[in-house]
Amino acid sequence: MTAEDVKQKLKSLASPDVAKSSVRFFKTGPGQYSEGDIFIGIKVPILRTVSREFQLLPLEEIESLLNSPIHEERHLALMILVLQVAKCDAAYRRAAFDFYLENTKFINNWDLVDCSAPQVVGGYLLDKSRKPLFQLSQSKSLWERRIAIVSTQHFIRHDDFADTLAISQRLLKDEEDLIHKAAGWMLREVGVRDQGVLEAFLCQHAAAMPRTMLRYAIEKFPPDKRRAYLDK
Repeated sequence: MTAEDVKQKLKSLASPDVAKSSVRFFKTGPGQYSEGDIFIGIKVPILRTVSREFQLLPLEEIESLLNSPIHEERHLALMILVLQVAKCDAAYRRAAFDFYLENTKFINNWDLVDCSAPQVVGGYLLDKSRKPLFQLSQSKSLWERRIAIVSTQHFIRHDDFADTLAISQRLLKDEEDLIHKAAGWMLREVGVRDQGVLEAFLCQHAAAMPRTMLRYAIEKFPPDKRRAYLDK
């Protein structure tokens, strides 16, 4: 089982029509966040099926896929890694975490981050120091900053909110809309688990939050409460 086997499988499933749609959806034009990314046209449910077929792919072959210029190959590499860390020993989980952070330049779109960071990064750090996330949150890379905040989704699922709140506060002045959306999304997830914690954060920071971040954070609130926050 090799990366080349995977590439041939994906090639057989590619759709030019889906590729055209993906190029528009993922903003691949000049100056856009995904400028120059290459799509061959495979939808996520199909990638998910293929990932199960190749879930025993060795890490060095996953690396070959992740280093690909083709978006779907990178996406599949991360899907396979997620499957592997769900059923592995501590040594492999550490190896997967290290591998992930060594290859962040290839995890360079929001769907790639969102499908993998909570499981691979957040899962590893659950019972460890969160310092790597705070370092990532200060990165010049948009995608590393997104990894920092989205990884905390794993902590939220364990009712551990402190790092989500702290990193969101650090990102209040971030200039990227994709960071505003990610931080707002994670804050919303905190609110789903404990609305009081979210409202305490909003009491301190709502006035300074980018509007997109705020809208995402309060999405689950009743309409009158949403309007009250937006009118502040």
